[in-house]
Amino acid sequence: MLGAAVKFDGGLDFRAFWGYNSKKPSGRECSVKMSRLVGMRFKETPAECQIASHILLVRGGYIKNVGSGIFSLLPPAKRIVDKIEAIIREEMDNIDGQEVLCPVSMPAALWKESGRFDSVGSELLRFKDRSGSDMVLAMTHEEAVVHMVRDAAPSYASYPFMVYHIQTKFRDEPRARGGLIRVREFTMKDAYSFHTSQEDLERYYERCYKAYERIFTRAGLPEVVAVKSDSGMMGGKVAHEFMFVTDVGEDTLVLCDQCDYSSNMEVAECITVPAEAEDAPLELAETPGIKTIEDVCSFLSVAPERTCKAVIYRKNATDEPVMVFLRGDLEVCETKVRNFLKEDIHPDTAREGDAVYGYCGPVGLAGNKARLLFDRSLQGARGLVAGANKEGFHYKGFSTERDCPDAEHHDFAKTYEGAVCPGCGHNSVRIRRGIELGNIFQLGTKYSQAMGMRYIDKDGAEKHPIMGCYGIGVERLMASVCEESHDDNGPIWPMSVAPWQVHVCALRSDDEGVKSTAEALVDALEKSGVEVLVDDRSVSAGVMFSDADLLGVPIRAIISPKTVARGMVEVKKRDKSFSQDVAADEAAAFIRGLVKEMLDETGAVGV
Repeated sequence: MLGAAVKFDGGLDFRAFWGYNSKKPSGRECSVKMSRLVGMRFKETPAECQIASHILLVRGGYIKNVGSGIFSLLPPAKRIVDKIEAIIREEMDNIDGQEVLCPVSMPAALWKESGRFDSVGSELLRFKDRSGSDMVLAMTHEEAVVHMVRDAAPSYASYPFMVYHIQTKFRDEPRARGGLIRVREFTMKDAYSFHTSQEDLERYYERCYKAYERIFTRAGLPEVVAVKSDSGMMGGKVAHEFMFVTDVGEDTLVLCDQCDYSSNMEVAECITVPAEAEDAPLELAETPGIKTIEDVCSFLSVAPERTCKAVIYRKNATDEPVMVFLRGDLEVCETKVRNFLKEDIHPDTAREGDAVYGYCGPVGLAGNKARLLFDRSLQGARGLVAGANKEGFHYKGFSTERDCPDAEHHDFAKTYEGAVCPGCGHNSVRIRRGIELGNIFQLGTKYSQAMGMRYIDKDGAEKHPIMGCYGIGVERLMASVCEESHDDNGPIWPMSVAPWQVHVCALRSDDEGVKSTAEALVDALEKSGVEVLVDDRSVSAGVMFSDADLLGVPIRAIISPKTVARGMVEVKKRDKSFSQDVAADEAAAFIRGLVKEMLDETGAVGV
């Protein structure tokens, strides 16, 4: 565990904090010269960059694109990643985790054991080795971890335990975007816990939940929101995603202003209240060429919530059509349909079969081969407009209970802004965007059972251990910190993960006074373990400060002929919240105090 900083030469010794002799967790010396720093910084915004973190990480010389969704990390980014990983390791160790390392490539036989070799789509990269054997590149490591430990805990006395690793993954994303936000190759921390009871899993799940909150706070994102989520291909019944709320996120979050309800759109309950309406006779209305909800509403002068629409899918395995009926102002949540059917589906685009596209409705479908599903928004609904399953015609006066008495209603719709909150019952649902930084799952016995992991319980019975799974995307976390904390000129890194803690800008390094003052300051800071980036180049002040902004180091110490003449060093914070001239012989102690103060703000010291 990282220790608290101790006194050193009249100040704070950050060597003790990092647990290394004059070095940081990476083992590197504490100071780096800009004249030797690998990477280029530039003003222009690359055409392929659309969001702030991508723009600034490319412009600042942090990352370089190798291929679609594949990046190299340059020294500043690698140093940030090292610090994020150090925080993660400490928090995982604090909840009794044991670090291991699983391979990236593995025989497909392991994935065939779990059943995922065939069930996972093209995101899993499959290939053959030189002997013709099927192989995969891991996009997650459940199979590898179960294989590792399935013979290591034969008795209940060996439980519970948790192993974790920080390893490269490859997911063949069809739409890599946003720099490090959505990539194909990435680093993740995976943790897997093993238990003999559901109650024990739930207790540990809560410990990991709290550890995740600490990780994100320490990394500089204290406002991350935990939302209920769909377990997807991972399996299990209980899952949470930790979301950074931002307009550039790809995930849709459902939040409430009145209570603490939070959920991913994929699992958020959609609660609707039927509009007041009288029963009306079912009446056929001619609607020539009128197929969309918008056109139907305009042509028949009805509101979208007074219509019933059909959305058609097909099962991947059998190609059987599935018709989902719901209120016309709502959208289908495919994940809810998929989870209800327990089968993968895809939108029906073939436009073939018995359906009359644009005029599909729930009345008169007896003998139709499609599976019919009714959303709860139609329960108790009366007087709706619905397709008549006849080209150019709709029904008016449709009533679900009267016209489809055998219909079973389930939740298949996406909720919406201003909808009823499932937590408090107010019309207070808010829809936001977010970036998924981490996830936790209660997996149950899905993998231990499929892969034959067993132990002997107290009563002598053979049982499968119950598993939990816990992941964090490392580079995505770095990019999200940048997305949250930046200005137009560059990132503003929190002290806990900044590539360096202090940036010494030596203007006119050819001036003997500037050179000697800078060297004395750097030497004093180095002796106490402070990480220093020294700009020793013969460049203009504009170039030096522009590069300093792009590197985002929290504290900047400026030394120039003017400050030397006054016997001062100008000390500033990157976020522009502080600027002060400090006597040169007191600058090192003053800066050390600022470093400690800023580390304390993220909980990095003495945790």
